[in-house]
Amino acid sequence: MTYVFASTDRLDLTFDQVKALLGGKAANLSVMALDLCLPVPPAFTISTAACTAYLADGWPAGLDGEIRDHMSELEQRVGRRFGDPADPLLVSVRSGAPESMPGMMDTILNLGLNEQTTRGLAAVSTSAAFATDCRTRFESMFLDIVGVDVVPDDPWAQLRAAIEAVFRSWNSDRARAYRAREAISDDLGTAVTIQAMVFGNRNPESGSGVLFTRNPATGEPDLYGDVLFDAQGEDVVAGTHPTAALAELAVRMPSLADELDRYARTLERHHADLCDIEFTIEDGTLWLLQSRIGKRSPQAALRIAIDMAEDEGFPLTRAQAVERVASLLVDPPRASSRRSARVEPLAIGLPASPGLATGEIATTPDAAIALAESGRPVILVRAETSPDDVHGMARSTGLLTSRGGLASHAAVVARGWGIPAVVGASSVLVSDDAVSINGRRIALGSAITIDGTTGEIFEGAVAGSVEVVPEAAILRGWAQDLGIPIGDGPATADGDGDGVTPPPLSAAAGGLGPVSVDTVLGSLALKGYAAHDGLAEALFSDTDEIGSILDGLVEDGLCERVADSYRLSAAGKDAAGRLLTEDQVRFGMDRAATALDSFVALDRRMKDTVTAWQMREVDGSQVINDHADPDYDAGVLARLQALHDDALAWLAPMVGTVARYAFYPARLGRAARLAAAGDGRYIASPRVDSYHSIWFELHEDLILISGRTRAEEAAAGRA
Repeated sequence: MTYVFASTDRLDLTFDQVKALLGGKAANLSVMALDLCLPVPPAFTISTAACTAYLADGWPAGLDGEIRDHMSELEQRVGRRFGDPADPLLVSVRSGAPESMPGMMDTILNLGLNEQTTRGLAAVSTSAAFATDCRTRFESMFLDIVGVDVVPDDPWAQLRAAIEAVFRSWNSDRARAYRAREAISDDLGTAVTIQAMVFGNRNPESGSGVLFTRNPATGEPDLYGDVLFDAQGEDVVAGTHPTAALAELAVRMPSLADELDRYARTLERHHADLCDIEFTIEDGTLWLLQSRIGKRSPQAALRIAIDMAEDEGFPLTRAQAVERVASLLVDPPRASSRRSARVEPLAIGLPASPGLATGEIATTPDAAIALAESGRPVILVRAETSPDDVHGMARSTGLLTSRGGLASHAAVVARGWGIPAVVGASSVLVSDDAVSINGRRIALGSAITIDGTTGEIFEGAVAGSVEVVPEAAILRGWAQDLGIPIGDGPATADGDGDGVTPPPLSAAAGGLGPVSVDTVLGSLALKGYAAHDGLAEALFSDTDEIGSILDGLVEDGLCERVADSYRLSAAGKDAAGRLLTEDQVRFGMDRAATALDSFVALDRRMKDTVTAWQMREVDGSQVINDHADPDYDAGVLARLQALHDDALAWLAPMVGTVARYAFYPARLGRAARLAAAGDGRYIASPRVDSYHSIWFELHEDLILISGRTRAEEAAAGRA
């Protein structure tokens, strides 16, 4: 059996078959070198079959000879010899599984150094400091990964030990934990790629970096990543060094940045997908070390699919885009929103993975697991994460690190798993019994909130809500048009109520009269997207009545159907804008401004009430409300009822001025009744017409009719 293959070997296999044999890293190296003619350091790869044979029966017979033959070919291509004391060839020994497992298995760089070869490297590079740095890095990695006390002097013994260590790392605890989380088979094994070293730590004109061809957190179509000058790649991904944004490369080396951009776009078009690329610059020369399909947040996955399919020159169809994200559309991702601007963050780090997460602080993976198993949400806080933390990351609600960049291990894994994450927050200090954030000591087990969209960190629980990202409706619409099944759709219950179904109410039964076209236009303008039945519920109408109005709006070009939802078209937004102007004249701008000002006190009570429903204080700390204390919940419901009574009195003079204002008291009253009857969803869930959802629409309505914007209100501390 042949176990070793050169990166320039053309195999009569499909790409997936090459991945199974040689791992994703080597398969993509061959694509870059052979198909795309990109600058890739020469390499050869030991197959996954050799790994499985080794793990079952030990070192395979004949493998040594194959390795030596391929090393000889590598020496000829590079012009240096492995172990040569005058001009040594150094190699990296890298793992490469058939399925992407970022950082889960072992890699050793600068292999081949001893006393003699270090002197030779110093001579040919004219830098003893560079040679010493390479040897220090090599010995540190070798001792840690191979698990020995002394590094062998013989480079061939080093290579054999490193290969065996990479094989064994397939069964490491972290690799097993990652495979369990990702449902990857334990039988695949890892390949091992031996690649000629290129040195990002050679001089100030050198560096290493990781880039994504689009923002893997948000999906924005710009290159995204980190670069570290005069450093090797492990410094970037380990999160142990402060990195520079990729834009810094364009400042220091503009022509090289342009070259990298061209290569990135070439790879993205070849794979028709987001690519994650590792690169090194050696003395002003660019090398690509690996490329793979990039991990991304669920929200980014939807935006990327839409943007690529909508680009006429990009090789991805709408059908392919839908199929790529179909599993995400069954229960679409949600983005955090509506966080109060009145709450000041303790600190701000890098927004690595979007979403708002609240949980108790744990500073070790085992502590995170213990909290999670007791049913409590947890934020894992670390100086930086390593692959050994993956079992704790898998059970965490959110992730916070004081070091590391947007392409660090923590950031990549968090995005792939849809876990909100903030990284590189330098004011976060981790100790045995507490975390210090910007000088404020917070004990372990206390609650903090992180916003992975903005990078902000808060003490305690911060009220907020989530909404289905708008891209989901677009893709579900494509799926419907193309006849692609998505599934039964998301559940409507949030788990915090007993599923009480609101009684069907008509507009007439609610005393509101027939629903007008203008009212539907106004509601869609406030909601952005609305499902047919959700709009009928909000307007106390039956689905036939609302359906007739929506069909008419679609025919008139004022409304668009997107999957099971509707939204205003550009013409519809113009029509809604004209209606708003009429409402402003009817209501009066001075009166509207006064109404908005007087609403602020009620709004603060509303936010406090929702926070009290979601969180409660125990022993001086805010914890998630598990609704196990009926007396506490009854107290919050009493606060909601008192607020409701005051809100109705405040609304009464306004009801007759604008037609849609008549619906707010009825909607709020229904939500309050259903919440009091035991369905907790009707307090704050975004999946039903809850009190909080209605309240937000009312607030937005008041902002618009007063001629202001939510951004202005937020800047003033009022939204």
